[in-house]
Amino acid sequence: MAKTLNKVMLIGHLGDEVKTHYFEGGNCIGRFPIATNESYTNKQTGEKVTTTDWHNIVVRNKLAEICEKYLSKGDKVYCEGKIKTREYEQDGIKRYTTEIQVGEMMFLSTKKGPEDGSLPASVKSAAQNPTMLSENPDTNGEQEDDLPF
Repeated sequence: MAKTLNKVMLIGHLGDEVKTHYFEGGNCIGRFPIATNESYTNKQTGEKVTTTDWHNIVVRNKLAEICEKYLSKGDKVYCEGKIKTREYEQDGIKRYTTEIQVGEMMFLSTKKGPEDGSLPASVKSAAQNPTMLSENPDTNGEQEDDLPF
């Protein structure tokens, strides 16, 4: 098979506030960590064990602005995107980081809710309106394909 796939879907809680950097020309990038948890029971001791994994999330432009405005530490989100590893240099040492570049996301909980009027209709929490937020707002989460049906 000649095709490959790089797709990540995560549901987790923000571990910090969204940090946004604005560039000349109006573009911006937002970064924040999310935590995912896994629980199981140790068969030998009967003890419940929970492990936490941290993921570095990157959002761009309009999606970054929406995240900065409406998300805060502790909020639950669904993120869909792709894994990217990048290299950078710090103090003369090459370092690597793995990030999730998110193209679509859904807010599953926010502290600023629709009841106080702070969220526009297109950004309400998933419990009330499961709208997928997309980096490309023209597609609204729909992808074109060449299937005849």
